[in-house]
Order: sequence, then structure tokens, then C-alpha cells
Amino acid sequence: MSGTTRRTASRTVAVGAIALATGLLGGHHEAQAKGLLIGFSQATLQSPFYVQLKTGAEAAAKASGDTVIVLDANGDVNKQNNDIQDLVTRGVKVLIVNPVNPDAVAPALSAAADAHIPVMTVDRAIHGDVATYVGRNNEAMGHIVGEELAARLKAAGAKPGAKIIEIQGDAGGTVMAARRDGFNKVVQAAGYRVVMGPYAEYVRSNAVTAMQDLLQANADVKAVYAHNDDMALGALQVLRENNRTDVLVAGVDGLSEAVKDIAGGNQYVATAANDPIRLGAVTIETAQKVAGGQKVQPFIDAGTSLIDKQTVNQYNTDSLFARHN
Repeated sequence: MSGTTRRTASRTVAVGAIALATGLLGGHHEAQAKGLLIGFSQATLQSPFYVQLKTGAEAAAKASGDTVIVLDANGDVNKQNNDIQDLVTRGVKVLIVNPVNPDAVAPALSAAADAHIPVMTVDRAIHGDVATYVGRNNEAMGHIVGEELAARLKAAGAKPGAKIIEIQGDAGGTVMAARRDGFNKVVQAAGYRVVMGPYAEYVRSNAVTAMQDLLQANADVKAVYAHNDDMALGALQVLRENNRTDVLVAGVDGLSEAVKDIAGGNQYVATAANDPIRLGAVTIETAQKVAGGQKVQPFIDAGTSLIDKQTVNQYNTDSLFARHN
């Protein structure tokens, strides 16, 4: 399949996924509970993506007359378990969890089950029984970004065995693992070598520190891939400070700053759309249905698409994350 055909197919699948999610959530409003107290245990608010996810959820809850209590675990498993216990004690009617770790929240979820509070997850799945998981196909995100980066490396004359540095998200995270696996399968099949960097927790400043060491140890690097755009932009900062404009960069999430760099230059080559405002809205709509006793699909995919030089003009960058026009 040609690059253009592949990208068109990816966009078509993304639009279909969004339409499916909308269809799953759009009907039978009589089954939705109203005036809900919704609990939301957020893994961290250190990432711009999760700040915007919180914003989208709060706006959607307010628009429907509901209240959402958002507690920030700050990347700490113990704090998240305590937060969930707190939300259960406050009497929330439905619990949304973005887990720090897919296994470590089991004790608190048992407390929710004992209190007959339905639980759902957003952005990251957990290993356990929940009403539904609202998110996006993170392996597909890594895959489409990997395809584009491999194609750009080939076009630039990179030889088999050329080195790609990968800056990772959070240790043990399901999103991290999916974005890693989707990307690595593609670029390794294309003959490129991946050097796994440290876990930078999706935070730009951490990625800057990591990239300084990685660049010194891997001066022959040809590309950098990070599990989100914030970290990729941190790597890009270090590369430019060291006059390494020859090294290609790619990320995930469609951060507007990254999308603008794709539009205006040739070093940042690709990201995958992941609008958190929309994800937050879909999450609250789903929570209303779950609280109302309506059966929903086990996975609701909000869809993704490749943003590269050919598609960048299709996106609005007025907000923190790019949104399709």
C-alpha cells in the first residue's frame, strides 16, 4: 500500500471509530442518570494531556448538571488507592479511574465493588473487571507514527541498522507498552535499530535530561521517538541546542506545539491525533450511561489519525491539543 493510500486508510478508520463512539453514546438518553456525583481518580496532572482530559470531563459534567470530583494521584500508586477510597466514602455514583498501574489499584476497586459503585477506566486499561474502558488504540498510534518515521528515514537515505532513540512514558503503563509495541514492530521490520531510553513519565523536563545523556552516548542517532509530544519536544530542544537538525523527531498525542512544528519545519515529522477534550466528554457521557444501568461496549474507541506534513492543514491548533477541522 502506498504512503498516501495508507494515510487515507488510517484517516478513514479514525473517522469511523469516532463515529462509532458517537453512535454508542448518542442514543437512549432516557437511560442516563442526571445530577450525578462522579468520581475521577486521575493518574497524574503533570502531563498537559491529562490536564486537558480533566478540563474536558469537568466541562461535560457541568453542561449536563452533574458534578465530577477529580483527585490527582501524582503518579503514586498508594495515593491513588487512597484517593479511590476517599471517593467511595464521599458517595460517588460512578467511578472513573485512569490508573497509575494496571494491577496496583485492585485493593481500592474491591472497596468500590463492595459499595456497589460501578467502575470504568479512561485512557489506560486495568487488569480487572470494569464496566468499560474509554480510550484510543494506542498501539495503532505507535504504528502509524512508526510507519511515517520509517518512510522519512528511508527517504533521507538512512541505512539498515540506523539508530532510533525511544523515550518511554511510565514503567508498567498500558499506554506506554502499546505505543512502544506498535512503533517497534514497524521500525524494526523496516530494519532500524531501537535504543530504549529511560522512563521520562511523559514530562518534558525529564525528557530533556534524558536526551542530553542519550545524545552523548548515541552520537550516530538518526531519529527520536517519544511516547508523547511533550517528551518529543524536550528531545527536539536538546537536538537543536546541539545543532543536530539532521535527527528526525516524532511523538504521539497531537500537541498543538508539535503540530505547528510539523507545519513549519522538516525535523518534527509526525504525531498521532489524541484530542483529550473530546476524550473527557466521551468519558462523562459514558459514566452517565453506566450509572443509569445501561450496558455499554467493553471498549469505546475515540479514534486517532496521523498528523504529518500532508495532513497538518486539516487540524486547528488554537487550543493546547490539535483538533480536526
